[in-house]
Amino acid sequence: MARNLGTAALIFAALVVQMTVINRMGFSVTPDLVLLVVIALATLRGETAGAVIGFLAGLAADLTPPTDHVLGQYALVMCLTGYLAGRWAARVPLLSVAACAVGAPALAVGVGSLLGDPGVDWSTFMAIWPGTAVCNLLAAPIVVWAVRGLFRPARSRDVLFVGRRRP
Repeated sequence: MARNLGTAALIFAALVVQMTVINRMGFSVTPDLVLLVVIALATLRGETAGAVIGFLAGLAADLTPPTDHVLGQYALVMCLTGYLAGRWAARVPLLSVAACAVGAPALAVGVGSLLGDPGVDWSTFMAIWPGTAVCNLLAAPIVVWAVRGLFRPARSRDVLFVGRRRP
């Protein structure tokens, strides 16, 4: 219960920082902090929890103003990204984070194109996606390190026996 509340608080904090600080920095491309937090949490908690966390974080991002896209677009993108990050995390954790951080903006543009978003075309994709992918790649290690510091995976404790050691 406390872990779920901590996850919700972290997603809420990432959403607030994204909307109030990062999006108003004045740069043409910025990292997506909410996406990176979803990826980091999915690598810690697995594919099912990653999909649920991604869906709820994406729905929250869909509902925050300014909403200039179809409701549920980011929920779908973050749900798929959370699932994939959680699924690949056991085998290749760093590659999972990098692939999801680079692929999610492309997936968002693809979903927007499929839903008929008038602002999405090939020239817009080629102008925005490389910068966003690089920003996400640069910010991903910092965000993953911070989330892992807050939500450490459970470790087995070594037991010290006096005398001889049990197998």
